[in-house]
Amino acid sequence: MARDLAVAFPAAQAALTTVDAALGFKLSQLMFDGPADELTMTDNAQPALLAHSAAVWAVLSPELGPHAVAAAGHSLGEFTAYHAAGALSLAHAARLVRRRGELMRQSSSGTMAAILGTTSSPIEAICAEAGGGVVAANYNAPDQTVISGEVAAVERAMAIAKERGAKRAIRLPVSGAFHSPLMVPSAPGLEAALEAAGLGEAQLPIYSNVDAQPSTSPDVARLKLVRQLTSPVRWVDTVRNLATKYPDALFLEIGTGAVLVGLVKRIAPNVETATCGTPAEVEALLAKAT
Repeated sequence: MARDLAVAFPAAQAALTTVDAALGFKLSQLMFDGPADELTMTDNAQPALLAHSAAVWAVLSPELGPHAVAAAGHSLGEFTAYHAAGALSLAHAARLVRRRGELMRQSSSGTMAAILGTTSSPIEAICAEAGGGVVAANYNAPDQTVISGEVAAVERAMAIAKERGAKRAIRLPVSGAFHSPLMVPSAPGLEAALEAAGLGEAQLPIYSNVDAQPSTSPDVARLKLVRQLTSPVRWVDTVRNLATKYPDALFLEIGTGAVLVGLVKRIAPNVETATCGTPAEVEALLAKAT
């Protein structure tokens, strides 16, 4: 994970070194060599995903930064967005998401499931019928919603969703019921971590997961990033709002994979998209920009 970037670009290596120093251990070594089961623990995975994205942005930002018009991120990615927008130093961001991961792992009851396809009843009604506090957690695309809650309640909701026409209902390999009321115990710790993180004014509007609205205010950011723990990720509304405001912008997914680009294409098929997480993609994007 990100080894090729570190080899290809000194700025990427410097970003990874900054994260290592901030955390006090060689996260980059874990990213490069594993073991995978240790890397995928949420308190390691969260700063690793941040570090990968930050390494890419460290290379891109001198050329592309002046042309950026807004930023957003899905769940953890919202913290990366604040770093990219200049509101959060990389060292502070790394420590903050490491703490977020620790807190979320401590609140590791429950599970999540993806509901694919349209249903004859709204997802919210299905969750209410299932009982047990299950809720919609991620509105990822018009035909994909993730639900979250106690295991038995999530399984009941999955069965109801399939009865109501869902194509598939898939349990996700996660360690807890993220973006649900089961994360309430994590909120005070994250609030304290955000207070200590030195969050500043963003240089770009950041579209929040909790309401899909833009802001540059650090006070608003602190409130919404805490609410994000227990609130659904409103990705569909976020992308629609961005596409309405910036219809001619390039929607650039920075970091690992292409999941968000896939969702964006389903939500706003007319916008231009690109992924940037490998040296080849970085070089192609910089060549296009110049």
